[in-house]
Amino acid sequence: MTTPLDLPGYAHVYSGKVRDLYAPLDADGTPREDQLLLVASDRISAYDHVLTTEIPDKGAVLTQMSLWWFEQLADIVPHHVISTDVPEAVARRAVLVERLDMVPVECVARAYLTGGGLGEYTATGTVSGIALPEGLVDGSKMPEPIFTPSSKAPAGEHDQPISYDDVVAEVGADRAAELSDLTRRILVRGNEIATERGIIIADTKVEYGYRPDGQVVLADEVLTPDSSRFWLADQYEPGRTQASYDKQFVRNWLTSEASGWDKASDTPPPALPDEVVEQTRAKYVEAYEALTGQTF
Repeated sequence: MTTPLDLPGYAHVYSGKVRDLYAPLDADGTPREDQLLLVASDRISAYDHVLTTEIPDKGAVLTQMSLWWFEQLADIVPHHVISTDVPEAVARRAVLVERLDMVPVECVARAYLTGGGLGEYTATGTVSGIALPEGLVDGSKMPEPIFTPSSKAPAGEHDQPISYDDVVAEVGADRAAELSDLTRRILVRGNEIATERGIIIADTKVEYGYRPDGQVVLADEVLTPDSSRFWLADQYEPGRTQASYDKQFVRNWLTSEASGWDKASDTPPPALPDEVVEQTRAKYVEAYEALTGQTF
């Protein structure tokens, strides 16, 4: 269980798998209802488990990467960041954001076929009900990015694919069309920028919220190795598992014989060995530096 940080002037509101939320306090000690302090921890999750081992600097890397991407996407959709002026204890890994009414579905876009999408395609020839050409393999680039939403599962449970019609039923036809369009445009823009820097973004999950006036706002993180599959462009080859920058590195170790863990069991995953921690941190930093051109 996560122990909240002692942040003077803030009240702990919620802790997720890897992020913690705090509300700024007014002068009388009342939590504000319009703002939140979003803190990215160094925790890492895999297979619906939060691992006992943290990845040093992960929270800072992902926060700084998201801030960079928010600027690149500002002409497509506004974002929720108010300020990066945060308490020193969470400097670089926290941002002050708008408190939004969050969209109740996970918005996912895929440009390449892999993961759960590949499994569905192999069985049915479709992904989220969308028919795809015959003959695609693991890593194939799809004709165009597709919107493949999923449910927002309770903590400890796995998000489940849902249909576009399910999204329409949840948020209405106009809003569903807007979410689909925005998510696919974000992935397209992401790849336009990332591929020039040696990274392919195979797919991504995007979070949105509504402002009081109903405007859709980009929230949480965006186009990071935690919310997306980052592949090394110079090693890309359809038909096999791709070399990646993302936490697939951790997943691969957990499911290897070296970990001794049975993914199908109810037991929690083992602690990561030092070399996996170091290599994972290096991958996150390498992705940040390759994308932004800045030294972490």
